[in-house]
Amino acid sequence: QVQLVESGGGLVQPGGSLRLSCAASGSIFSIYTMAWYRQAPGKQRELVARIGSGGDTNYDSSVKGRFTISRDNAKNTVYLQMNSLIPEDTAVYYCNANIRKVSNQPVYLYWGQGTQVTVSS
Repeated sequence: QVQLVESGGGLVQPGGSLRLSCAASGSIFSIYTMAWYRQAPGKQRELVARIGSGGDTNYDSSVKGRFTISRDNAKNTVYLQMNSLIPEDTAVYYCNANIRKVSNQPVYLYWGQGTQVTVSS
């Protein structure tokens, strides 16, 4: 079985920073694209940032220049460094990853359970 576990969420004041982590564990052959999504109350889940297996990245315009996505392939972990946080960043943040469990088997998308980020004074 494959699990994604997020950590690093919490309460932070406007202008502050947080670093989210998402570690994949279990039976893993290869991990391809990894991403962070967020869902605010009453809103749809939206893409925040994505990183390919080669390190190529893209960001939603609302976080570009403030958030940085990175990954450590040796640790099967993706990170989201969030700086200059604003109240509108308040949401549950989810990571996902496209994972192949066994060579020559299909790639499946896995999700973490989410971590709450609250930006408030």
